[in-house]
Amino acid sequence: QLQLVESGGGLVQPGGSLRLSCAASGFTLDYHHIGWFRQAPGKAREGISCSTGRMRNYADSVKGRFTTFRDNAKNTVYLQMNSLEPEDTAVYYCAARRDHSFIPRCAAGMDDWGKGTLVTVSS
Repeated sequence: QLQLVESGGGLVQPGGSLRLSCAASGFTLDYHHIGWFRQAPGKAREGISCSTGRMRNYADSVKGRFTTFRDNAKNTVYLQMNSLEPEDTAVYYCAARRDHSFIPRCAAGMDDWGKGTLVTVSS
């Protein structure tokens, strides 16, 4: 059974950092695009990154501050978040798309989702 489990969320002060993890089970990361999304209270869900084994892209709102990377040995994808701002407060989700392309295509739709982890940026 395919499963994605996010962890690492919490409360952090503005300017701080957090690293989120997305542990995958029931499938390997090969041939899957992994997207990170977030949804702030009262706002629409926002795609913030999409990665394949070769390429990664980022939304303008996080570019230069967030980095996603994979540890294939652990079957886990990470989202390193630096210089956090109150506007980054949201529930963060990872999602997987079965796709053999090395060009990220998360915008075409995701197949499976995790349940999310809450990130709160506040002093």
